[in-house]
Amino acid sequence: MNSEQPVIVGLDIGTTKIAVIAGRKNEYGKLEILGFGRANSNGVKHGQVLNIDETIKAIKTALENCYASNPGLEIGEVYVGIAGHHIKSLQTRGDIVRQHTDEEITQREIDQLIADQYKTYIPAGDQIIDVIPQEFAVDNFQNIPNPIGYGGVKVGANFHIITGDKNAIRNINRSVEKAGLHSKDLVLQPLASSAAVMGQEDLEAGVAIVDIGGGTTDLAVFYEGILKHTAVIPFAGENITNDIKTGLGVLKTQAEQMKVQFGSALANEAKTNAYITIPGLRGMPAKEISVKNLANIIQARMSEIMDFVTYHLKQVGLDNKTLNGGIVLTGGGSQLKHLIQLTEYATGLNCRIGFPNEHLAGGHIEELAKPTYSTCIGLILKGYDDYEHNRKRFETEFKHVEVPEALKKAAETKEAEEIIEETVSMEKLNQRKGLSNFWGKFKDGIIDLFKEEEDHAL
Repeated sequence: MNSEQPVIVGLDIGTTKIAVIAGRKNEYGKLEILGFGRANSNGVKHGQVLNIDETIKAIKTALENCYASNPGLEIGEVYVGIAGHHIKSLQTRGDIVRQHTDEEITQREIDQLIADQYKTYIPAGDQIIDVIPQEFAVDNFQNIPNPIGYGGVKVGANFHIITGDKNAIRNINRSVEKAGLHSKDLVLQPLASSAAVMGQEDLEAGVAIVDIGGGTTDLAVFYEGILKHTAVIPFAGENITNDIKTGLGVLKTQAEQMKVQFGSALANEAKTNAYITIPGLRGMPAKEISVKNLANIIQARMSEIMDFVTYHLKQVGLDNKTLNGGIVLTGGGSQLKHLIQLTEYATGLNCRIGFPNEHLAGGHIEELAKPTYSTCIGLILKGYDDYEHNRKRFETEFKHVEVPEALKKAAETKEAEEIIEETVSMEKLNQRKGLSNFWGKFKDGIIDLFKEEEDHAL
């Protein structure tokens, strides 16, 4: 196990379940699962936290189960998934004129360009969750995937900006904090799921990731290596369960069980003469339910969800055969029988089920390779993206630092020892917290030393 890599934790606050997974990358870049816990979710509807107390209880239960799977774990910071019908997205364009045109474009300038997009005007009551660069341009050169190392006067990009309702975001953050955790970042659930089930070849071919959860169906569309569109559709597995409950006059638990055990997304594939016997309530006679009727109800709702997917693909002009990678279904709802056939029929695109196991190291719990945990595993991968980005940025900035002669001369003095000692302790701290504070402290140390040198000179 590669102990230099940090342990990153994903927290998926879903409508039907809350999952906590702790993972660390091994030397082959695969995720080793160090802890896993789940709990039933009660306070969440259609991906939004409505009852904070119930959600806190569920997060704590999932956390306790995670600790039970590995008592040596310490969990403080988590990456949290966000969904819900309040999620919206918009496209913007941003440019900066460079100050040092004789030098190559650096990561710092790209970060500045992205940071500027957080000032984009959005409606009152909304908040920007994420800013994702699509393709860059340097001077007159367009469609550059990564402009670092290029030379030019002006650098710009098209951006995909994801926004959400401030209150909904506050409710998630409050639930996480009151459960004794710190939310490191909020990640849009379809982006997390995409990270878990998608490879580089999918990105190039163009795919639509459709994550059918309990409360929402999340969509992320990639084309020519770029995130083109995201959407949250407010229908999913729980709507199907409620339709069965109402349509067949059964309890919700019975409806869920029938959906999982006998459900099919295509009525034509269901046996005409097959029946399910449901025991009667409190001495009432048992009920005979037709498997065909059950499939009709499921197909009606699933077709509606797929109509929404087709609508969103049409909006970005990718509803025909341009997505060579087709549709990748993931999430708990993707396990319905005959859903692949229904999806292909409804959208006209090829379809497959996306499992998160391609990023997992061997020897993990079999349960975790199910599409149900795509979001949670994707959250850990997104956390690693952040970690790698911060580390690379720190390394490139640190390389450009020249240690001044005054500091070298003073290396044997007490002041320098204190600075170095403080720097080392800060470095250890920042292996957990990110590297920006350490860099600031190091600079401050050098400045203080120069002040003291000036004092001695006077």
